[in-house]
Amino acid sequence: MNLVISAKQIMIVWSRKKYFEDVCYEWLKQKENQIKQSSYYNYRFIVERYLISYFGNKNIRKLHDFNNFVDELSTYLAPKTIRDVFSVLKMILTYYEETYNKKLKYKRTVLPKIEKKEIEIFTSKEREKIENYCIEQNTLKTLGILICLNTGMRLGELCALRWENIDLTEKCFYIKETVQRVYKGKKEKSEVVIGLPKTKCSIRSIPINSKLYNILKPLSKKYKKDAFFLTGTTKCIEPRSYQDFFQKLLVKIKVKKRNFHALRHTMASNCIEVGMDIKTLSKILGHANVQITMNTYVHSSKKQMKKFLEKL
Repeated sequence: MNLVISAKQIMIVWSRKKYFEDVCYEWLKQKENQIKQSSYYNYRFIVERYLISYFGNKNIRKLHDFNNFVDELSTYLAPKTIRDVFSVLKMILTYYEETYNKKLKYKRTVLPKIEKKEIEIFTSKEREKIENYCIEQNTLKTLGILICLNTGMRLGELCALRWENIDLTEKCFYIKETVQRVYKGKKEKSEVVIGLPKTKCSIRSIPINSKLYNILKPLSKKYKKDAFFLTGTTKCIEPRSYQDFFQKLLVKIKVKKRNFHALRHTMASNCIEVGMDIKTLSKILGHANVQITMNTYVHSSKKQMKKFLEKL
């Protein structure tokens, strides 16, 4: 039996109202095989935690003013997170317009501005104190901190680092993976996922300096190639747990508590101070472009300003 569908019937199907929630899941299904697993789960978290919980089963064509939504988010979310949420919302609305050939009319939405914060770095005395303690303890976990201070490796990248990614012949670290905890859905718990790094530029090699080489060389024979560096086993440590370890270490050696990312900022700032060019630093850090490196790290300190003014 042949099934013949007329153009009129097609128009009726396409003209039916579409619920916002249905469009969200259609969009997620399309995205699932196009993006990294961690990115997909991040989008899904935003959709279920913020978008569907607010807009629910409303007709997508009747959504036109999102300022109230932004106002509500502003009561408990940071400006950067609000912009991330709205970015996902815009992608879903664009998907609907392109897929169903329908133009949505919505008012201009005012998003909160992101205030640029000063990066946190450890002072030279604090850095020296951290390095001395890590070398003295000589455990895999403390040496991981030493690695970050000398390479600018991200927390997730360090947690994913295996001994097979440490080439002591070529004296290079090869960054190929990252570890992160992702939300999997309403009824599922979050889970630790090992996947590709943040961007294509994040897949890179970082030279091993003499300080690290002399410490790592005698250790390398003790562990299997597929073992994770921080644990020495085939089971990785998740970033949140290692962050906790780092915070406790700072308390123990009486150094002001800062986020783990301060190690990366400290390394980058030190590189600028010793005269490393921006392009080289950008490659080491795995930034998507040189502009990111410049905007983050190229600034004049009071010490530098005084130095130059004295020459007048």
